[in-house]
Amino acid sequence: MSKAAPPSRAADRVWQRMLSGRRLDLLDPSPLDIEIADIAHGLARVARWNGQTSGANIFSVAQHTLLVEAVMRQKSPRIDARLRLAALLHDAPEYVIGDMISPFKAVIGASYKSVEKRLLGAIHIRFGLPAELDEAIERQIKAADRGAAYLEATALAGFTKAEAKRLFGNDPRLPPSVQDDYLTPWSAGKAEKRFLARFDALCGKPGAVAG
Repeated sequence: MSKAAPPSRAADRVWQRMLSGRRLDLLDPSPLDIEIADIAHGLARVARWNGQTSGANIFSVAQHTLLVEAVMRQKSPRIDARLRLAALLHDAPEYVIGDMISPFKAVIGASYKSVEKRLLGAIHIRFGLPAELDEAIERQIKAADRGAAYLEATALAGFTKAEAKRLFGNDPRLPPSVQDDYLTPWSAGKAEKRFLARFDALCGKPGAVAG
């Protein structure tokens, strides 16, 4: 007696329902199904460093992206607001796929990066950015990302300064008041609110305040 054929992959669910009511297809994401409120809500509840950070609250991806944008501002004070928006959104796909530490991404390989790239392209288009950024801008964002990782690693994740420097590069040397603010883990509600405020400010919305 022959075995029944396995169910078609076409029947598999590859979308996630968001609180906004949108259904985002992970394999073929449409910019029309992306809402900044969903991104802010999700990123504020995703932990960096697999949750292995000190403090009463998790250090969220939303707070990390704000730190990255602050590091970019410190390095390039006159950089265009749209490029700073790209920095704020650089980890936005993680509102759908979560935050995997770099060693695990290396184990999974190209499949993760492919899904992440499609999601980020759709997010960029939704908010008026090119689907793929110029390499020079990518390098600037990556440098700010490494600077933020150095600060998080040494302040929150138990790394020595020598170890963090070897893995992530140099201390970006933010002003102490800014550094203390961004490296004190916020509640999910505060991280979500400040992410949305910074998004509005970078998009030039009237009445918006800095994050």
